[in-house]
Amino acid sequence: MKKRTAKITALMLASMMALAGCGGNGGGSNSGSNSGSGDSAKAEALTDLYTWETQAREVESLNVLNTQMATDLNVLTNLVEGLLSNDKDGKLIPALAEEWGSDDNGLTWTFKLREGVKWVDKNGEEKADCNAQDFLTGLEFILNYHKNGGANISMPGEMIVGAQEYYEYTKTLTEEDGRNLTTDAGSKFLEMVGIEAPDDYTVVYHCTSEMPYFETVATYNCLYPASQALIDEIGIDAFVACDDSNMWFNGAYLLTNYIQGNEKVLTKNESYWDTESQRFDTVTIKMIESLDTGFQLYQAGDLDRIDLSESNLTTIYNDENNEYNDQLVEKRPDKFSYQMHFNYSKMNEDGTPDENWNKAIANTAFRQAIYYGLNLKPYLARTNAINPLSCENNAYTMMGLVYMSDGRDYIDVVEEKLGLGESDGETPRRVDADKAAELKAQAMEELSAQGVTFPVEADYYIAANNQTSIDSAKVLQQAFSDCLGDDFIKLNIGTYVTNGTAEVIDPQLHSFVVNGWGADYGDPQNFLGQETYGEDSAYYSMNYSNINDATDETLINTYKEFTDLVNTAKAITDDNDARYEAYAEAESYMIENALVIPCNYNISWQLTHVNDYTVKNAPYGIQNYKYVGWETSVDAYTTEQYQSFASGSGNGASAAE
Repeated sequence: MKKRTAKITALMLASMMALAGCGGNGGGSNSGSNSGSGDSAKAEALTDLYTWETQAREVESLNVLNTQMATDLNVLTNLVEGLLSNDKDGKLIPALAEEWGSDDNGLTWTFKLREGVKWVDKNGEEKADCNAQDFLTGLEFILNYHKNGGANISMPGEMIVGAQEYYEYTKTLTEEDGRNLTTDAGSKFLEMVGIEAPDDYTVVYHCTSEMPYFETVATYNCLYPASQALIDEIGIDAFVACDDSNMWFNGAYLLTNYIQGNEKVLTKNESYWDTESQRFDTVTIKMIESLDTGFQLYQAGDLDRIDLSESNLTTIYNDENNEYNDQLVEKRPDKFSYQMHFNYSKMNEDGTPDENWNKAIANTAFRQAIYYGLNLKPYLARTNAINPLSCENNAYTMMGLVYMSDGRDYIDVVEEKLGLGESDGETPRRVDADKAAELKAQAMEELSAQGVTFPVEADYYIAANNQTSIDSAKVLQQAFSDCLGDDFIKLNIGTYVTNGTAEVIDPQLHSFVVNGWGADYGDPQNFLGQETYGEDSAYYSMNYSNINDATDETLINTYKEFTDLVNTAKAITDDNDARYEAYAEAESYMIENALVIPCNYNISWQLTHVNDYTVKNAPYGIQNYKYVGWETSVDAYTTEQYQSFASGSGNGASAAE
């Protein structure tokens, strides 16, 4: 109730200033502090932020070295600091590294660390200095199979001299011997791996080839530090499974309260290196059952922003008298490209192979019929009912990640190779009903000869307690029926109770998932490398598509061809245009063969007291959820204000980073 009282008081003050003739921005409510608009009266900024996450996206790990899940890293980026960060335009800025660079076109990278950074516990008590040795400890932990189990190995394994070899070496050891490995002088780690700390505040990385993009990796947690003193204090197992009670922090916030499935409270870290940064006193992340529940909390003043479900959005949008009508704002796209990932080695609940599905999905015409036939516009409307085709996605790599030298977005090259025409404003660009019908007939003929029965049943799982996900799944189910026919494929909606990975993905019960991938660094390899055949570092191949367990030779050969195209592109390091052109060739090949089907971008509508145009906005890394430098207002921002922010005419200035 204290928070609501503060808001009401601020609103009254804002109204009094408006009546007294103080300058406003014409948006119906004052903009937040630090707006940079030159207004003589600026609304009071929020000192405490109340935000949200759905219960289906609860964190699974609080060890920043042991996770690649966005749901975890969105929290952890606030608690643990790495070498570099990003500003509101996505540009690299200093974090623990004050200076950095390469003198040999990216073969060797040197990072100069700031002094005085402290590790503290959840009570803010200082525990140790954070220095170059912690980056050695962190990398050794990641590369040590017996300590970290292979999590986050892909990027350092590919990029840092000797890293993959060290990882393979640790796998040959007993668990006891592996866990006893150190980063001390003369250690096997320093002998094999291309990292060094010539002094307490310098870290040097030696790359396997020229990598001018390696600096973007420095925003990601695979290069994050860890304190050996903490590991020694609580032990390796406890460190891997650390929680708010025993972990150490060097980031902008401390995790001071954590009730699983309910809420997390982040409190400003008074020992944070950037003492001048604009931060909240506390950030409370409430875990909500659905967007409808979140909207009720927003109405009650218990949340400062909320994405709107399709029903709430259309209700507000269609009623000019609705109190929130002039506060509807379209969000900026997040950094994730969402795709439909097929499972090529699906299992039944009794653990036996689902032969009917596995044979069907191995057939190219079957997959292509889905690619050309499935009109996802009703599904996109679940996210953006006002402008659903703004969410249309026709590439695998996220837009804005990299650009050709002539200024073209890389995904434009992919779309050109796919032969996609201009949008008619009504139908997704790749939909071709006639072509889909031909492919459907071809697939049914070919697969019937192999003993496949129709309709082929596809199992799609969502969280049982998330009504928004359930409703979206039903829309997707109807789209399959309407576009592809009940005689061809039948979508079954299944549910999991607590953990989708443990209950569905690990036992391989899914026919497909719709997942988003956000780049960890600024290069197409980080997208396409997740789908290659026979490579342990390929995240989706290993965890979702299970392609390495497939038996159909035609499918395997298609994947091998795709993998060869990816590796050909990866080997080009002296010409970015040629590199990106080769990656576009690989990506278009993957999409033409519908090995993975691009699905959507996440561009929803919201009500908010946060100016998203002051929030970190990088197309890679884990920094975008860091609650530093945010402009906010006790008054909700208006549609007009957000239009001004988007055009740049009223864009807020973020705090010093």
